[in-house]
Amino acid sequence: MADATRLKQASAAVPGLGPVTALRIVIILSLLALWEGVSASGWLYQDVVPSLLKVGQALVKALSSPDFYYQLGVTSGEIGVALAVGGLSGLVIGLALGANRFLGRAFEPYLYYLGPTPKIIFFPIMIMWFGVGPASKVAMGAVSCFFPIALSAAAGVRQIDKVLIRVGRSFRAGPWQMATKIYLPALRHPIINGVRLGLGVALIGTLLAETKLSNRGIGYLIIQAYSVFDMPRMYATLIILFVLAIGANTLISRVGKLDSIKRT
Repeated sequence: MADATRLKQASAAVPGLGPVTALRIVIILSLLALWEGVSASGWLYQDVVPSLLKVGQALVKALSSPDFYYQLGVTSGEIGVALAVGGLSGLVIGLALGANRFLGRAFEPYLYYLGPTPKIIFFPIMIMWFGVGPASKVAMGAVSCFFPIALSAAAGVRQIDKVLIRVGRSFRAGPWQMATKIYLPALRHPIINGVRLGLGVALIGTLLAETKLSNRGIGYLIIQAYSVFDMPRMYATLIILFVLAIGANTLISRVGKLDSIKRT
């Protein structure tokens, strides 16, 4: 009760700062203080938990390096292509399984079984099929994001108002017309949620592939910093990646909200 009262008083002292935002700030500051305390304590091996100053210096150095932006562009391109390939494939399969009860009952359980499977086990197959270049990383990302998007689309189709479907069929709408005029407009929220999940797993799949076998990309930078025990540079790269992932996720969510506002 006392902590809640202090948060309310602190948020009231700063205009526009609500209790939730104040709590988030307190949590972040507490974590930073804990990190700095562990770094200064010497409990762990030197530089396993570097000081915030060293991480900050590495962060500035990374952001001022042209090579970093080149590696970021490589990873961004791989993730973008993976999301396009896996997302479109997942959307088509999800629409088919959700719209056809027989296909859904026959094939959807396989998606549920394979969905939680760590996709890194397929990486040796991807290397044999696509080689050691960017194509195998794109394939890993595409396979990773396919499942959440397909399952989200299939579940969303079943939640569409049956009246809309009957209206489309009464006008003798074909499969393409049903998909573009009925299913896709009603599925914008499930699709956006699926894309947000798909982006996260595509990022994970691509980075894991880059850390295993690559000489380019952010994953390569992370594993290279780890191999030479340059912990400040490794943490700085992870922080940049974390911030970019949050920004992309937020952007997708905002696009969905703007689309909903325009339609209303």
